[in-house]
Amino acid sequence: MRHFFFRSLTISLASLSCLCAASIAMAQSSAPAPVLTMAPHPEAARYWLTGQANIIFQGRLPFHADYEGANSFQSGAEYKTSLIGTLYTGVRAMHSVRYNTDLIVDFESAGGRGLSQALGIAGFTNIDVVRNPNLGSKPYVARYQVHQTIGLSSETTAQTPNSFAFAPEVPVRRIELHAGKMTLPDFFDANPVGSDSHLQFMNWTADNNGAWDYAADTRGYTVGGMVEYDDRQWSLRYGLFAMPTVANGIDMDWAFSRAHAQNAEFELRHSFVPKRQGTQRLLFFANRAHMGSYREAVQAYLNGTDATPEITRHEHFSALKYGFGLNADQQLSENLRGFARFGWNEGQHESYAYTEVDQTVSIGTDYAMARWHRPNDKFGAVFISNAIKRDHQDYLRYGGKGFILGDGALRYGRETTEEAYYTLHAWRGLFYAVDVQHVANPGYNRDRGPAWVGSVRAHVDF
Repeated sequence: MRHFFFRSLTISLASLSCLCAASIAMAQSSAPAPVLTMAPHPEAARYWLTGQANIIFQGRLPFHADYEGANSFQSGAEYKTSLIGTLYTGVRAMHSVRYNTDLIVDFESAGGRGLSQALGIAGFTNIDVVRNPNLGSKPYVARYQVHQTIGLSSETTAQTPNSFAFAPEVPVRRIELHAGKMTLPDFFDANPVGSDSHLQFMNWTADNNGAWDYAADTRGYTVGGMVEYDDRQWSLRYGLFAMPTVANGIDMDWAFSRAHAQNAEFELRHSFVPKRQGTQRLLFFANRAHMGSYREAVQAYLNGTDATPEITRHEHFSALKYGFGLNADQQLSENLRGFARFGWNEGQHESYAYTEVDQTVSIGTDYAMARWHRPNDKFGAVFISNAIKRDHQDYLRYGGKGFILGDGALRYGRETTEEAYYTLHAWRGLFYAVDVQHVANPGYNRDRGPAWVGSVRAHVDF
């Protein structure tokens, strides 16, 4: 933050200083806001039409590995490129502040591949990668939603229109309903410092809570509905969503009586630093699906029933996986912000939809470069430590494979990652970034690593 400290020597000098400061402030307030898209969206339009594209080139240096398995992060040098593009469309079907209705349809294309086919690291280094590259880059419908606002007060507050809520003004107290196809991180576990993979961090467990096994198909989407109550200082949201038929599967189980995900989050907008913004969130989730048990798979291997541990042989309908997460962000100065997450799940049932993490903790920060006359440039850094429970460890140690991990053996250690990025605003909606990640014990394996991954990213907002 840029501070201007001065001490008056005379009353007249103090008056002159105040006059100059007021003139500068008026000039700054009248300056037009920077354009951060290639083509600004018309204000007060009843339709919504925007888009973005994100290209990430990643490379890995060779690292030490005593052995490799089918799901290992490969130890040789490698590079890969991913590309994801999204078209956001919608219309305000009911043009009312108190009872607004948005109809949303988004289209997406995801192509390219991740390093080692996105295998071998629980906190993978590129969140844009689709974990099944055989799906191809053919465009698909990413979201279709009905968003309904029900105002509970006549008092209103300004809202920045976005791809999921088009109205520039909303009631202070309100109920919001979303139903259709969506990705849960659009609404749960959000964090302004550590959630935007296109302009911020690239690691899966920096942008999301790694222990939150949120309902999703292979591309990250599910179908369901959620309700949210918003008040002046707090919000409460709850959602019910479909689960995939198999771990990391593209097809969803529509029998909600036996397979579904429940998510609830309480959000408190409270700052611990005077005159700054801060938010704390508490998340709970409970998933029921056709999931396997790590302990049963290990026992079947040890008693000779199975030649190798295989969790898919020990699946049960309506098996329950549950957990919680803590998520906080705090503005520390005009340009400096910090964030932290903690996540935990029961760890006995297989990691099913997101990644193989049973416990996670992360702490990070970002800094806007306004002091160097680059207000839309940012530097960010984060430290992440992921872990799995004893049953999950035993399963991998005896040679079991999950949908991400499986070196054939395991000498366990926490998987820790340090990531740093610099995002440069080039012109309008064009941004570039460089990123570096250091991963110790990739796949929780002390016999492998550490691995260094470097990235270059180009991002365009239309």
